[in-house]
Amino acid sequence: MTKSELATKMQEAGAWLPGKRVKIDFGGDEGVLMLDGAANQVTEDDGVADTTLKVSWDDWQALAAGQLDGMTAFMTGKLKVEGDMSNAMQLQGVLSKLKG
Repeated sequence: MTKSELATKMQEAGAWLPGKRVKIDFGGDEGVLMLDGAANQVTEDDGVADTTLKVSWDDWQALAAGQLDGMTAFMTGKLKVEGDMSNAMQLQGVLSKLKG
């Protein structure tokens, strides 16, 4: 799955937190996804966010597929969280929307 395909799938699933802006930063050339709960949209635009998740594209794919546990990724440094940690915790519910 490409990042654009992921953005489309997340948009269709309503994969954002109401009223919150959460950025997933894949680093390097992979760019970002902005889960904008204020505007109810998912974009590939960078910007200010309440919470930023930093994770490699490969690790994100493993998380989304259920092959990598979010807590394990966080504890081993594969997933870094900047900003409001409670938003990151709520994202587990968002990820579950992608599996359906």
